[in-house]
Amino acid sequence: MQKKYLTVEEAGEYLNTGVRFVRRLIAERRIAFHKVGVHVRLSVADLEAFVQAGRVEPVEVRWSGGRAA
Repeated sequence: MQKKYLTVEEAGEYLNTGVRFVRRLIAERRIAFHKVGVHVRLSVADLEAFVQAGRVEPVEVRWSGGRAA
């Protein structure tokens, strides 16, 4: 069973980033988080939404005669 809420350290592992990056996202209010007393928790769903919001779709490049069409 997957946890519903993660600590900052667990969120860093989940995103495969450092803790400083997650803390910066929180400080800049770029990601939703929950305060539980003095503790900060991040929802797995919010982390997934953040990742999907940063998704960049590939561009189809067609080549003809060695040059992009």
